[in-house]
Amino acid sequence: MFWPLQENIISNEELDLLVNFIRETKRFTQFTKVREFEQAYSEWMGCKYSVFVNSGSSANLLMIYAAAERYGWQHGDEVIVPALTWPTTVTPVMQAGFTPVFVDANLDDFAFDYDQLAAKITPRTRAIFLVHILGFPADIDRIKKIIGDRDIVILEDTCETQGGTIGGTKVGNFGLGSSFSFYWGHHMTTVEGGMICTNDEEFYKLNVLKRSHGLARELPERYQADIRAAHPDIDFQFLFLTDGFNFRNTEFNAVLGLSQLPKLDKFIEIRNRNYRRFLSICRRFEDKLVILDRPGMSSFVLPFVLRDAAMKAPFRELIRENGIESRPLISGNLLQQPFLKKYYKAGEFEVADMLHRNAFYIGNNQFVNDERLDVLEKLMERGLS
Repeated sequence: MFWPLQENIISNEELDLLVNFIRETKRFTQFTKVREFEQAYSEWMGCKYSVFVNSGSSANLLMIYAAAERYGWQHGDEVIVPALTWPTTVTPVMQAGFTPVFVDANLDDFAFDYDQLAAKITPRTRAIFLVHILGFPADIDRIKKIIGDRDIVILEDTCETQGGTIGGTKVGNFGLGSSFSFYWGHHMTTVEGGMICTNDEEFYKLNVLKRSHGLARELPERYQADIRAAHPDIDFQFLFLTDGFNFRNTEFNAVLGLSQLPKLDKFIEIRNRNYRRFLSICRRFEDKLVILDRPGMSSFVLPFVLRDAAMKAPFRELIRENGIESRPLISGNLLQQPFLKKYYKAGEFEVADMLHRNAFYIGNNQFVNDERLDVLEKLMERGLS
């Protein structure tokens, strides 16, 4: 295929690094390389704490459970989520026994319809699960103004906007905690993997505990003496302070992460350069396309939002015939998926419905170059003129 959604970003040098690590190391489960990667990621993010897990999806699930314990949420409490997102922003809310309250999207940053967000806050709202979608930072200042002095937690799903910024600060630093994905198709990869970032010490400790069954021994040593003293009758190695999961990652994945992280800023620079070229092409077709151009972006993909839904299928077929892979805009309006149909109300999610009908995207990464974009420009001239 001429232009797939994603390509193999693990270099031969990184494969050699893994081979050498396997030959020279005796422990492959979570250990020193995981801690080293967490520290390096915190430094890159500009946050105090990072917790490496086995996926961005697990990161979201851990954050919900940890926030619920941190603040004493009760079953049935409400968490606001976007209608336009990947399922694992929503399913953790449901799995943990909370009520998802869906909010429509917008055509400026793909995040919430902010007026609808404000209207859907109730006395039972405990959190807003904000998603920075497809590389575009959401309007965090507006969300904080909407919250005001109410006791509502912000959680950031930053899996698609790694390295995006708001006012010079990386997204993922504006709420209680944030999630990142290192899946193969994302800005950098550990093949499978994710990270939770936070500046809240108690939230950090809960995520560390819940990542590994609730075991006290998983906490950094600086916390352990007080815990031992508080529970002298229980073997510390098998002391469980909370409920939990097994969402640990491995030393292999951490070695890949440590190798990829120093390249990440360059990857983002190339992605953003490609997006600026894409924008310059799209502006020739503003009568046919809705165009998104946001400050601080960290481009994830190249989105096509067609004003006329009838143009979508023939244009996707044209680029497919010429070797360019595409897919729906995330999964379209998530409420049109079978497992969430009961939450759908006709007319309530107009923008998400429009994106469901009219939008799709193609890949963007460090392998996309001017040669490919030249081909895309010619196809857009054929298909959109």
